[in-house]
Amino acid sequence: MKVFITGGTGFVGNEVIRQLTKAGHEVHCLVRPGSEAKLAVIENVSPFPGEIGDVNSLKKGMAGCDATINIVGIIREFPGKGVTFKKLHYEATQNMVQACRETGIKRYLQMSANGTRPDAKTAYHKTKWQAEETVRQSPLDWTIFRPSLIYGKGGEFVDMMADLVRKLPVVPVIGDGRYRMQPVAVGEVAQSFVKALAMPEAIGQTYHLGGRASYSYDEIIDLFGKALDRSPVIKLHHPLLLMKPAVRVLEHFPQFPIASDQLAMLLEGNTCDPAEWAEAFDIKPADFADGLKKCF
Repeated sequence: MKVFITGGTGFVGNEVIRQLTKAGHEVHCLVRPGSEAKLAVIENVSPFPGEIGDVNSLKKGMAGCDATINIVGIIREFPGKGVTFKKLHYEATQNMVQACRETGIKRYLQMSANGTRPDAKTAYHKTKWQAEETVRQSPLDWTIFRPSLIYGKGGEFVDMMADLVRKLPVVPVIGDGRYRMQPVAVGEVAQSFVKALAMPEAIGQTYHLGGRASYSYDEIIDLFGKALDRSPVIKLHHPLLLMKPAVRVLEHFPQFPIASDQLAMLLEGNTCDPAEWAEAFDIKPADFADGLKKCF
């Protein structure tokens, strides 16, 4: 099968491409000019220069393909650079659906996010919902995946947390650190996309992807400490009353590591019931405590 993919130069996208090619698929990958070196796999992968905002470049990449996978997404906006949730979640999905319709491709897989809903508090989740609605209202044979926090070797989350634990004598924590997360392994996410291509029963379905268990943020820091042989990890909890206004002021500086939307999502937690997904795709979700050890 020939598969067109967007977001293939990112952490999740590269793993999806690895598994697609391993399964014998031929991959067409949309690549922003200058980003070709970010492709981890070259064999059986044809890069197509273009932008997600350009329907014509999408159609060129889709030509001759049997299915499309959209993994494009951002976790933080930089409006001054034209990087916004609306543009890269909602409008990008509109362009993908239009290009699929005009090239005759029916099978379409979309990566969304856990927590996506119409009454979401953040622009991140709201635009993810709008993107999902675009897909659901299309005539395509679609499947939507909503993963929780995705982790793996070389991923941004693992690298960021490892740096904090390795380099800081005291790890800062916003709030009480009790908000919970249910990280899911990147390999399991990618496996789901690849398997879905041959699963007609997955058409018209939305799946929640999560790990075997959830952990509080404090517990996750401790797990990093154990994995890096840095236990015990000393933590300093910062009151929300002080941190929320500070983040609103400092988020305008690109160097500041967190924005208000990210803070809201962090405090909201990121957990789900992955049973339906695990059964449908015959996947036994890894426990984060075990999977983290393989990242170092």
